[in-house]
Amino acid sequence: MTKGRLEIASVKPLVSQQEWQARVDLAALYRLVALNGWDDLIYTHISMRVPGEDNAFLINPLGLMFEEITASSLIKINLEGEKLSDSPFAVNKAGFTIHSAVHAARADAHCVIHLHTSYGIAVSNQKQGLLPHCQSAIFPWSSLAYHDYEGLATRDDEKARFVESLGNKHCMILRNHGTMTVGKTAVTAYQSMHFLEEACKIQILSQSGGAELNPIAETALNNTLRDMKMVASDNMVETILWPSLLRKLDRIDPSYGT
Repeated sequence: MTKGRLEIASVKPLVSQQEWQARVDLAALYRLVALNGWDDLIYTHISMRVPGEDNAFLINPLGLMFEEITASSLIKINLEGEKLSDSPFAVNKAGFTIHSAVHAARADAHCVIHLHTSYGIAVSNQKQGLLPHCQSAIFPWSSLAYHDYEGLATRDDEKARFVESLGNKHCMILRNHGTMTVGKTAVTAYQSMHFLEEACKIQILSQSGGAELNPIAETALNNTLRDMKMVASDNMVETILWPSLLRKLDRIDPSYGT
């Protein structure tokens, strides 16, 4: 064991090419979350569906910091949180409760990100929720759901209510709890979370200034929503944004891909 770093045997020879790519992408997401300061010790989770397999998902092992997660350390589990492959690490089954509900209900939810950030929780505590008061907020606001706090999200009976709250939206504020986004790829879920978290931060900073806020006019809001549909391109996000994010990680520490 290298000082300060776990030595984890590569599982690349043991999995399909599709699964390995999903592992690398998910490990990259964990590193990006840590890099942004969005992690909460070893808590919160990002999960991803294993391509080409039914009822198979990847999630972080219990006890690893987000900054040290690698493709090989991720655990392959089913919807019940049971291991589908050997791993020396434990699974936080309770932490998968929210994720399993979303994965089971939404075929397009290949990646689910759930965070407990200071700004996200601050907005989740506000009765009015996220306000469309800046350009960065309009993207998540246009596809935003809310779910009321029921306590630690560990009970199976909450799953149906959680899925009903989410509906077909891609962003969610869990009241008094945190934020969540879903996406068909790692980078689409990440971009949604980037704008949601940035919008929450801007809202809290704007309110803290004490001055009267200047709301966006309804006409400008509608124009922005229209223009977003014209310029939005998942292909651009996946072929231009994602490689640039991976290059950034590679310059810092490329071990996520091992």
